[in-house]
Amino acid sequence: MEALLTKLFETLHAGQPVVYTALVATRGSTPQKPGARMLVFQDGSQFGTLGGGCVEAEVKRQALTLLVEGGKSELLTFDLDKDYGWDDGLICGGRMTMLVDPIQTSSSREFYEKLQENVINGCTEATVIKATRDLEPGTRYLLDASGNCVATTATEPNCPAAVAQDLKDVATRPRPYVGGAGGDVSYVPLLARVPLYIVGAGHVGQKVAEYAASVDFDVTVVDDRDVYCSPERFPTAKQCLVGPIQETLEGIAIEPSAFCIVVTRGHQHDEEALHVLIQKPYTYLGMIGSKRKIKLIFEDLKRLGIPEEKLATVRAPIGLEIGSQTVSEIAISIVAELIAARNLPQ
Repeated sequence: MEALLTKLFETLHAGQPVVYTALVATRGSTPQKPGARMLVFQDGSQFGTLGGGCVEAEVKRQALTLLVEGGKSELLTFDLDKDYGWDDGLICGGRMTMLVDPIQTSSSREFYEKLQENVINGCTEATVIKATRDLEPGTRYLLDASGNCVATTATEPNCPAAVAQDLKDVATRPRPYVGGAGGDVSYVPLLARVPLYIVGAGHVGQKVAEYAASVDFDVTVVDDRDVYCSPERFPTAKQCLVGPIQETLEGIAIEPSAFCIVVTRGHQHDEEALHVLIQKPYTYLGMIGSKRKIKLIFEDLKRLGIPEEKLATVRAPIGLEIGSQTVSEIAISIVAELIAARNLPQ
């Protein structure tokens, strides 16, 4: 989402028109779910996708028409029947509702400025999808992480009770949903990126960082070797911290929402990293290694005063069981577990 907004404002700053399109609601079987977004440019090119196929092509066609005619934002509904089936001929039978918004006014632009400002901490886009006595279809509200209405396309700046009452806390990482008494409002949460601390800049740490950054983790890498822990080896990392592992970790203010994994090059470094991290706040803490190594480290930490119940919170060994053998497979199994822990909290 951040990349899409960056592209949107690059286009506007260049004086070029752009249409923001988004899948705001679905029903039944569909090839894509709410939250998919796409920018359509004047030359017919695009950034992002709504899932491809006939529906995406029709949305693009109507977006270009609105640009030419100077039209206002619209909601488009597609029934995935014989006219809008998948490209392979499969008819889903579901329904997709799309927002098509040509950004041509200062007030429209302000909505996206607020969206860009709030997306880093999490926010929710609420779009009215059915006409009611109080709500006009296509009206949008942007609610920040605290539930405050920070932007709207309505003339009245306050968020109606009908919209606010069904808002879910983005901290619980909800999926897109429809609310309101008659399913009047689509809510698409934009979830904050989760901080991920990777202790160990070896081959596994490098691959985990690459994959994790692509699925919305903010990666920080810690290692005592600058030849390994560098922006050149970790181009997608938010930061690379080089120094003695224990000392470096002690100096980091780790957020309670943080995920931390220990994948260093040896038993001693694993133990000192885990000893520091387990005494800090975290949502997820895991360590790679054999069952024997993990048992020895846990026994040492118990002798150092770490309670049994605290050790029980450590995921070890980390990674879903997929028969991993190569570095890439190991990293995939680890990142899959991180995604599950983030998206499906116990």
